[in-house]
Amino acid sequence: MPGVIVNGIHSENLSLAKSPMTTVSFQSEAIDMLAENHADASIEQLYDNVCEMESYGDGSFSQESFSSDAEESRIDSELCHLVGGNMNTVEIVEDEDQRMNNVVAQRENGSLRLKSEKKSNKIKMSPLKSDGIVGKKKNFSIREVKLQNGNEVASEVGFDKPEIGLSLLKHARELLSSANPRRALRYALQASKSLEKCACGKPSLNLVMSLHVIAAIHCKLRQYEQAIPVLKKSLQIPVLEHGQDHALAKFSGYMQLGDTYAMMGQLENSLQCYTKGLEIQKQTLGDRDTRVGETCRYLAEANVQALKFDEAERLCQMALDIHKENVAPFSLEETADRRLMGLICDSKGNHEIALEHFSLASMAIASGGQEIDVAYVDCSIGDVYLSLARYDEAIFAYQKAASVFKSIKGDNHPTVASVFVRLADLYNKIGTHKESKSYCENALKIYGKPLPGTMPEEIATGLTDISAVYESINEHEEALKLLKRALKIYNNAPGHQSTIAGIEAQMGALYYITRNYGESYNSFKNAIAKLRTCGEKKSAFFGIALNQMGLSCVQRNALSEAAGLFEEARNILVEEYGPYHPDTLGVYCNLAGSYDAMGRLDEAIEILEYVVGIREEKLGTANPVVDDEKRRLAELLKEAGKVRSRKARSLETLLDTNPYILKKDFIAS
Repeated sequence: MPGVIVNGIHSENLSLAKSPMTTVSFQSEAIDMLAENHADASIEQLYDNVCEMESYGDGSFSQESFSSDAEESRIDSELCHLVGGNMNTVEIVEDEDQRMNNVVAQRENGSLRLKSEKKSNKIKMSPLKSDGIVGKKKNFSIREVKLQNGNEVASEVGFDKPEIGLSLLKHARELLSSANPRRALRYALQASKSLEKCACGKPSLNLVMSLHVIAAIHCKLRQYEQAIPVLKKSLQIPVLEHGQDHALAKFSGYMQLGDTYAMMGQLENSLQCYTKGLEIQKQTLGDRDTRVGETCRYLAEANVQALKFDEAERLCQMALDIHKENVAPFSLEETADRRLMGLICDSKGNHEIALEHFSLASMAIASGGQEIDVAYVDCSIGDVYLSLARYDEAIFAYQKAASVFKSIKGDNHPTVASVFVRLADLYNKIGTHKESKSYCENALKIYGKPLPGTMPEEIATGLTDISAVYESINEHEEALKLLKRALKIYNNAPGHQSTIAGIEAQMGALYYITRNYGESYNSFKNAIAKLRTCGEKKSAFFGIALNQMGLSCVQRNALSEAAGLFEEARNILVEEYGPYHPDTLGVYCNLAGSYDAMGRLDEAIEILEYVVGIREEKLGTANPVVDDEKRRLAELLKEAGKVRSRKARSLETLLDTNPYILKKDFIAS
């Protein structure tokens, strides 16, 4: 697919959904069940609660996952629910001005009532259960105080009753479901305070649950930085030695923290959290549990987003092996694994293997009558055929998918536009530019009048893809206009910083091509600042962006800054790609050129001697690229009054034993 490669490869089918703890099919009574149990909740309840809250939030990514649109996978927890005795119905009375001042809790006619002194609307809740809480009826009150940070929380009085915290948490969920996240946050904070007081310093899964809910609400409000410390606090509470409930509660905390980092664009931090969560889950449930397979696949998706394809392939193969062993052939789980494995193999250049996985997935989905999912797989199959230069078969696959999308979703659906972009890219590759532009224009018409409910990010992605097609046919101004439109859609929104940085980097490259070096420098500067903030300062994409910004500096005669950028880019690409990768060698050459321009001849000569030696052994002495670099080296040596020093290099470090030669790396540009 055309477009800016940012944190992954472009595909409607390749996008992180929610983490395994949030892809379960949840029940609306999740927190009701927890309120029914005043002892620490089981992990199944904890899963359902966090799932419910996450479903009201943004999730890590907005597009679909590899599982079926019709039915998401269910992570079944076989752990027993803790049950208790009956208690009275709780009724929460909510005042009209959305405040809880002077709320009074009292027993009336055998029921516990939270009553506002102001005129109120009553919200009745389902009967609750308790661990046989029986005793004298006591009157106690709850009133709010304003803290320095502006949050309203209840005072200490009456907060030693677990039913209060659970009821407040239940009400927070209901407020969030009614699109009132700020009030939901206030109730959730009060619930957490109550549950923490009831815990008396002991590990409490009810408290863990409330912290997860608070973090989910913060994410809904795009307050990701505030969600992080809440989730970190939740991780300190469960004690692994206390059994499966505590272990899996800690697992869910790590997965939610990973999702939050992903929403902030901090993929490295996100991967670390997912990895820790997976290890805890494996220790608790065993290596071959199907739920472990779900997590392996999810972590594989995350690694694809971070362009770590080898690790993604390893994890996806683990998921596939687990599901083949534990579930029926052609199951939804195995099909999802194969779709992901196909995308990974295609990205690594193993197109024939990718085609095999996609074909098996397509047959499995077709047998279940899921026509729309078959169409998505057909798009992926078309991508593979395009990579294999089997253009007629690619066109057939794309047109077949487009026909299904039109019949089910309508002619003007963005999914149809995404297929048009694929066809535009294909016709551009075979040199039929008229057809290519026609498909681009048809796609732009759809994106220009989006249907209600269309995700803005989907339109922005389509615009960047079309921009890449226009760039390839040298219509750079039109390409820039589309990228600016895409950038405007994101509007610097939190959670999309890596994507925005990718668009800005692509704009920097286009400005450079059009010789607008000042704008090129500014675009790369903005992109690199965002990537540093997002924690992406060690990725290959970051190294390439540094190199491009260095070239802009050279054109602006900022040689010292250029040299610093090339040095940083070299160090990153040596780490990510290895010292012999073409991109790494290209940065070496740029660094040598900047040293030469700065008068640092000895350093420039040393670098060029290294590069020429590698090029000769890899490409041969007669290669035009080698000739050009040898000529540059000869000029420098002549200027310095030196002769070329030839150092013997072991072929063992350059040929088959070198992993960077064997694997086909993905290059973002």
